[in-house]
Amino acid sequence: MTMLAKIQKNRREEIRISIDDFKGVTLVNLRVWFEVDDGEMRPGRKGIAFRAELLPEILAALRRADVTLTEGD
Repeated sequence: MTMLAKIQKNRREEIRISIDDFKGVTLVNLRVWFEVDDGEMRPGRKGIAFRAELLPEILAALRRADVTLTEGD
């Protein structure tokens, strides 16, 4: 696993972005991690993992979302 980013979602959760390998397939993984009572962080069920080949298409869609939200201001 290659950790790329940790983004604080709220006081007890963060979004972690990583590149992982699963059965020989390279995946981009965006997952919500949560803090348990002892302070340890654990991965939750919320998130998405997709084949790395889809990254350009997903980034293009996120850029369109950014433009749409920015123009709405």
